[in-house]
Amino acid sequence: MIDLRTLREDPDRLRASQRARGEDDSVVDTLLSLDERRRSALSGFESLRAEQKSIGKSVSRASGDERQALLDRAKDLAAQVKAAEAEAVALGGELDGLLMSVANLVEEEAPPGGEDDYVVLEEVGEKPVFDFEPRDHVELGELLGAIDTDRGAKVSGARFFYLTGVGARLQLGLLNMAIQQAIEAGFVPMITPVLVKPEAMAGTGFLGAHASEVYRLEADDLFLVGTSEVPLAAYHSEEILDTSSLPLRYAGWSSCFRREAGSYGKDTRGIIRVHQFDKVEMFSYCRPEDAQAEHRRLLGWEKEMLEKVEIPYRVIDVAAGDLGASAARKFDCEGWVPTQGRYRELTSTSNCTDFQARRLRIRYRDEDGKPQHVATLNGTLATTRWIVAILENHQQADGSVVVPKALRPYVGLDVLEPIKRPASR
Repeated sequence: MIDLRTLREDPDRLRASQRARGEDDSVVDTLLSLDERRRSALSGFESLRAEQKSIGKSVSRASGDERQALLDRAKDLAAQVKAAEAEAVALGGELDGLLMSVANLVEEEAPPGGEDDYVVLEEVGEKPVFDFEPRDHVELGELLGAIDTDRGAKVSGARFFYLTGVGARLQLGLLNMAIQQAIEAGFVPMITPVLVKPEAMAGTGFLGAHASEVYRLEADDLFLVGTSEVPLAAYHSEEILDTSSLPLRYAGWSSCFRREAGSYGKDTRGIIRVHQFDKVEMFSYCRPEDAQAEHRRLLGWEKEMLEKVEIPYRVIDVAAGDLGASAARKFDCEGWVPTQGRYRELTSTSNCTDFQARRLRIRYRDEDGKPQHVATLNGTLATTRWIVAILENHQQADGSVVVPKALRPYVGLDVLEPIKRPASR
């Protein structure tokens, strides 16, 4: 939720943000009008209420016709006060509802444009050159006995899969390495709930334009999370945090669930775009003035993980029109996928400023002891999708896959060997 004070003082900032996102900027005038009408209604209510109290005191001192006139006026005022209060409440509800639908203010440094207008900030690592025709992760997964999409579809439907044998060991090793790195960086590890109340999902901004991506259990009025960002953000909802504890950093391990609505026909092969996966997510609460520096730290930890698994990658600054509702700015790290000849998203880190904290009412006390909203940030440290890039970049001609050196202690293997005889290449 955006700050009303910022809206009143600098409405052009929100107009520019809306245009950068490719959204309607006329909402600014609607918000300003509702805010003015609500404040006017509140002022009218308070004036009538003050007069009502004054007359109430006068009645006890009056007599005769004067007393009756005061009683009649008090009765009339009671009706007016009730109506004024109802108007103020209705306008407040309308204003809050519209505010909840407006996306966060985009940082001015974010690139303009849509999905294809990102800016490449850097490319790291050398792409592998094979003296054989490389196999994709699905074929490698079958040879290694690591990925079973056929039985996943049989049991659960399209876009589900089993990780088996070394596939399971690879994921567990990867996520354990991510957790260990997070602990060493000062994060508190957490296993988070995967079912949350509507307040948590709405508070983090996931029930707006992308609500169709979310699984809902209607009988229980609960939602399956698409990222542990949701329970991590809601963890301190309705709280005032100890200023001396900031930044608070958590690393959440959870399964994640996404409906992938609108992705029909996209990435149907393999485990790139699936309904269920596991992820370690970094989450930080800090003072708003520290948020941009914290954002760069999260990106640095993501890059550190990618370098440990020896995957060529690039960092992109995501364009304003491709940002989620909560993000003011977002950096993605995209890993090289040899058989596709392109980079694919592996990590994402977003600065959500005080947007989520306002919705979830998470504050801290400033130097004057006044409650202020914190900033929240999130960043992926490892996910199931990384298996795609690890298998494809580290494959050998015989179908085996070399485990990156830093990952070997967590997987317990130096090389993943085929359990099926590969076709000659």
